[in-house]
This record gives sequence, C-alpha cells and structure tokens, in this order.
Amino acid sequence: MLVTQSQVTIPTVPPSYRTRDLGWLKLAYPPAAEERVAPILAEADEFKTMVSERLGQDVLSHVEVRITPTFGDMTRLAPIGAPPPGYASGVAYSRLHLVLISLLPPRGADAVDVLETWKHEMVHIALDDATRGQHVPVWFNEGLAIYLSGEHSLARQQTLMSATFQGRLIPFQDLDRSFPSDTSEVNVAYAESADVMRFLMQRTDQARFASMIDRVRDGQQFDRAAADAYGSDLRKLEFQWVREAEHRYSMIPVLTGGGVIWAAVLLALVAAYVKRRRRTKAILEKWEKEEAAEDERVARAAAVANDDLIAPLGASLARQSVKVEHEGGWHTLH
Repeated sequence: MLVTQSQVTIPTVPPSYRTRDLGWLKLAYPPAAEERVAPILAEADEFKTMVSERLGQDVLSHVEVRITPTFGDMTRLAPIGAPPPGYASGVAYSRLHLVLISLLPPRGADAVDVLETWKHEMVHIALDDATRGQHVPVWFNEGLAIYLSGEHSLARQQTLMSATFQGRLIPFQDLDRSFPSDTSEVNVAYAESADVMRFLMQRTDQARFASMIDRVRDGQQFDRAAADAYGSDLRKLEFQWVREAEHRYSMIPVLTGGGVIWAAVLLALVAAYVKRRRRTKAILEKWEKEEAAEDERVARAAAVANDDLIAPLGASLARQSVKVEHEGGWHTLH
C-alpha cells in the first residue's frame, strides 16, 4: 500500500533538538550528537551529486532526517501508525522523504555508524525518486543502498565466499519482494545483493545502468528494462554474475594457500570489532563526562543557594562566646 503525505501524521521534533537546513536537506538531532552529525553536513552535497550521477536522474530535492539517541526515541518521532522495524538502526520513508536514525541500535551497545547509515537510507529515497516509485526488486534496492553508501564489510565478503563455495546463493527471483527470515539466509541475501550491484555498476556499464533506471522510470517492467539496457535478460546476467563469483573465490585459495585467507578474514574482523568497540567506548565516556559536568553544575548551584541560607546563621553563631572548664574553673574562648 502506498502512503501519501496527507494520509499520515508526523510528530514534531522536541524543542531541545538542533536543526540544520541545507536547502534540500533538513537535519534535526539532539545537541549531544553534534560531533557525530558533522560528517553528514560536510559530505551531504557531494554525496547527493554522486548519487544523482550514478542514477542518471536529479534526485533528493528535499529530505528530512531525524537523528535520535535511542530506538525508542526514533519510534516516537516516526509517522503515526508506521513505526520502524524492531531490528533497524535506520529507516527510510521514501514517499515521505523522511529518514530516521538511532545513535544506538535497538539491541546491543555498539554505537551506530551515523554517516554510513545516513547514506544507506538516502539511497533508498534517491532510488524511489529516480524511478518515480515504480517497482524494483528488494535485492536491487538493498544492494544499491549498500553499494553506493560504501559499506565495505569483510563479514559480508566472507558470507558471500561461503555461500559460493557451498552452492547456497539465492536466485534473484526469490529476493524480488522480500528477504528470507532465517538469519543465515538473510545474511547471504544482503551479501549477494551488494555484490550484484558491484557487477551491474561497473564503470564500463554506467550508461547501461542509467538507461535501465530511465526505462523503469517510464513504466517498463524491471526485468524487461534490464534486458533492454544490458542486451541480456536478467537470467543471463545472473548466470554471468554467479560464474564470476565462482571464479573469483575459487582463485583465492590457489593464490593464498588453503586456510590463509580465512585466517586473514578472521583477523580483519577482530580488528574491525576492536575498533568499533573503542569508538563506542569513547562515545559513551564522552556522554558520561557531559552528564557529570551537568550534575556538577547543578550541585554548585544548589550549594550556592544553601550558603545563602546558612551564612546568616553561621555569623550569629560566630558572635556567641564559648566556655570550657579547665582545672576547676570556667574560661571563655574568643
């Protein structure tokens, strides 16, 4: 079901949020996220230009992005009746030109890569703009978002390698409307979709890719548009991609020797994990320091107020004489 702007209610952002307006892009975010939002502001215009060039269409004329501290906050700022999926750190409402991003994922404590997530969701909206909302397969939509956002995941490469070796690649037709619900299969679907887009968007095929988008925009069915643009139907393109993947990954053990590649992948994954955990720790420590500073400011203010009340009493006590007993006599202390 298509949802139009007039059919939904979008909550307003909290007054404490900061907003930045670039003309085509409006961002709203909590003040504590200023540092993490800065890269978006720095790369926004360049990214918009790149995506427009790759799609062959002028896209992203206006987009609103809301960045929230947690998944719960993201849900509260989502269109009424259309909450984000429970697993999502970011979500794009393409027809509304609205993107929501949580600084922390719904599960776990690792901080979200805000710039990468922003790019991913913006590509979803850009593709909808470029095709005027015409149907494209889910594998194409998700693969394009991964590819153009520059999400280079070694874990995804390992997943694709394993699926290729084991013959578990999923046919395109099974990924047209949705991805599998099984975790291992959905990982294969994402890895496969991203690599297919690399295959379709090689520089030598840029004109063909833009032509396919243009044909879909004009109402041509996706399969037919791909066949006309590439001079080969989608089944043949899929076959070519599978053969390329098999050749590419079959050569790696020959060139590197047995389990060396798996050891390298494992080490790279560990390094990436450690780096991510350090970044998350730094962010959390920064937030703790900011909260501690605010608590100290409040405490100082309260102390000043108490001093104003206690000072008169202290002065009165200071004026009183104090007597003590010493060797049978009473003496006054001054």
